[in-house]
This record gives sequence, structure tokens and C-alpha cells, in this order.
Amino acid sequence: MKKKLLVKKNQEYKKIYRRALSTANLYMVIFCAQNNQSHRRFGFSVGKKIGKAHKRNKIKRRFKEICRQNDRWFNDGYDYIFIARKGIEKLTFEKLADGMENLAYRINKKMSRKIN
Repeated sequence: MKKKLLVKKNQEYKKIYRRALSTANLYMVIFCAQNNQSHRRFGFSVGKKIGKAHKRNKIKRRFKEICRQNDRWFNDGYDYIFIARKGIEKLTFEKLADGMENLAYRINKKMSRKIN
């Protein structure tokens, strides 16, 4: 995933959390906010409750790969932040992708209602 597509700084995360809409399922939460840019950006947060560094990094790599493969799920001009919940480490790649697709659909529907 290209670096310009990632949210990196803590201040950017805080800004997105303040003005974003969110939705969740059992294993993750997604936040979405407009970014006034021509491209979409992604942020991933996996806390220490999930496990040691190698498990957290594996989950982040899976998040990034799913977002890269399925960029049609996400609208340009928005920032998306995914937060992992406990239990996500047990999911297969396919189950994780299905959950992310469902959350992306739900958050995009919410955002379109907010705009209209």
C-alpha cells in the first residue's frame, strides 16, 4: 500500500475520530470522515490486548491487503480507520475480508445519508 494512502500521525487520527461516523461488528470498528483530498486514506489500529507484536503486525498486514485488493469498497475523498477488537486474531483471512466488506458497505451507506 502506498504511503500517501495511510494515516500515520496521531493528530490525524484524533481529528478523524472527532468528526467521523462509525459502525462496528464483533471483531472491528470502522470510522469514516471526509478528508478534502482526491484520494482515500486508511488507518489501522491494533491494541496490545490482541497479542504480541507479531500478531498485531499480522492483523495490520491483513487489513492493508484487503483494502488494497478491494479498493472499490471505499470512496475517494474519505479517511477510513479500522480498529481491531479482541478475538480478531482467530479469524481466517476470508472471514476478515467478509467482515470488512460488510462494514465498508454499512459506513458508506451512513455517510451518504449524512450528506443527503
